Amino acid sequence: MIKKPLNIVLIGAGIMSATLGVFLRRLIPDANIYIYERLDKVAAESSDAWNNAGTGHSAFCELNYTEYEDGKVDISKALEIANDFEISKQLWAHLKEEGCIPYDIPFINDVPHMSFVWGDENVAFLKKRYEAMRTAPIFQDMQYSIDQEQITDWVPLVMEGRINDEPLAATKMDIGTDVNFGAIARGMIAYLEKSDNAELHLGHEVNAFTKLSDGRWKLDIEDCRNEEVKEVFADHVFIGAGGGTIPLLDKTGIEESQGYGGFPVSGHFLRCTNQDVIQRHTAKVYGKAAVGSPPMSVPHLDTRIIDDQRSLVFGPYAGFTSKFLKKGSFLDLPLSIEKHNVWAMLAAGFRNTDLARYLVKQIVQSPEERFEQLLAYYPNANMDDWELTTAGQRVQIIKRDKDEGGVLKFGTEIVCAADRTIAALLGASPGASTSVSIMLDVIGQMFPEEIKTTEWQQTIQSMIPTYGTSLLEDGTLCLETRKRTTEILKLDPSSN
Repeated sequence: MIKKPLNIVLIGAGIMSATLGVFLRRLIPDANIYIYERLDKVAAESSDAWNNAGTGHSAFCELNYTEYEDGKVDISKALEIANDFEISKQLWAHLKEEGCIPYDIPFINDVPHMSFVWGDENVAFLKKRYEAMRTAPIFQDMQYSIDQEQITDWVPLVMEGRINDEPLAATKMDIGTDVNFGAIARGMIAYLEKSDNAELHLGHEVNAFTKLSDGRWKLDIEDCRNEEVKEVFADHVFIGAGGGTIPLLDKTGIEESQGYGGFPVSGHFLRCTNQDVIQRHTAKVYGKAAVGSPPMSVPHLDTRIIDDQRSLVFGPYAGFTSKFLKKGSFLDLPLSIEKHNVWAMLAAGFRNTDLARYLVKQIVQSPEERFEQLLAYYPNANMDDWELTTAGQRVQIIKRDKDEGGVLKFGTEIVCAADRTIAALLGASPGASTSVSIMLDVIGQMFPEEIKTTEWQQTIQSMIPTYGTSLLEDGTLCLETRKRTTEILKLDPSSN
């Protein structure tokens, strides 16, 4: 059990460190929390609104979260993600109720989530998915339609000018949201800074880790403004630096870091510049990824509401750079290849040639070819109304595997040292949306005995009322919880 004031270092000032910091502030009130961020702004990388899809991933529209094989639908992953997003909303509602975060401009807004497909096979899949999902209370408000007039009423831009005679189908969830995770992270870290024993250090980069004989960590941290290096001592360290986590984890030297590598993928979107078009579309419309393309490539015509301003984007289009962060170094990838992960990376590359071919096609495509993909979702689009923008970097996990040599993994993964003094979060989507559940898992791994105590359980339940209870197993509790958080966060799905 904890008997002394702890020094806890959080590396990276994004949504993950912010969420973990808020929990630790309540669970260990006398702990000293130090947050170190290499950039000069909080949440400027993966958590930034324009670097993050902002969908509020809840599996309403993301077809890649539903397995479909031999005519059978498996919604287990969709259920898990939807449950985790409801948990995230509970924490945000709690912080809003207590006035812990300023909300001059809403960070979460009503934007319906829709799936849209065409062709007999895809329509059959979507109907089976809808029928399976409707049996779960968390998805019971989902609507399904093959009626073109109904779909036109939902998303006129998607239907206007559509001349093919293929069957169409769509599902719609009015409870869907658009989320500015950068705003949430900045609000939570501002809240932490108000306490006496929490510090934020921007423009600081961690260069080295040393494990001391007393169990603590010594970190060599450089102040990027004056190149001064200082030593910081910590009882516990969390590495939540997005794509920058892999090289930092490697520097720790912990046994658990062995065999991990990363493959960076950059994202691009077409962003609409015509306000008349932007105002005529209010939905996140997700389709199916093309055959042979990875889950990250799922196309979507996406309404964004950032700092009270509406935007419309379409994508993603993949690109490649060897950087692990948008503001990283081109040496990130080559310098990350070590003896312990090189074979895993080669094996994963050999087994994912489809991904390599997909990336090559994406990189060499012309503006006209990109625009052609948009026309499948917005037939009347005018090329002059759209400009190409660069989103954030994703670093997909490559992990050593005893059977396959190495595997490319999608999603997120926690790596925790055996002595539980240091943990790191790897991976990408749907990370930000499920950040609260992920950070509870981090706490469970770093403080396995403490989290079982009545005191910690009650503290977490004061922040997340359904903690310890499955929203998937208790349908009544699920709907009551959603109603409560919707009211607190001032969401109004009935208006959609």
